[in-house]
Amino acid sequence: MAPAYEICVGLKKGHRITANTPRPKPANRRGKSTKNSKFVRSVIREIVGYAPYERRIVELLKISKDKRALKFAKRRLGSHLRAKRKREEMVRVVQAQHRKKEQKE
Repeated sequence: MAPAYEICVGLKKGHRITANTPRPKPANRRGKSTKNSKFVRSVIREIVGYAPYERRIVELLKISKDKRALKFAKRRLGSHLRAKRKREEMVRVVQAQHRKKEQKE
């Protein structure tokens, strides 16, 4: 059985304390979008629509030219990761259009 008092050697040596847990800094929420900003972006997207290059990506995805859509997005956006993200966003748009079409029928 371990002693109930502090010991002077080993990993658990010294005075026992409770760890201080600091509040998270405001910088830690950088990059996370808020509920309000998501709503504002969705309203803007609804009103403004899509950029010409986004419309072209959608057209390429409709005829299942995924790789060509990725290459096109990469040329327009400059990085592979951004292009993949944009392609996935546009895939969701195409799927939403299909669902909307099916509901009408």
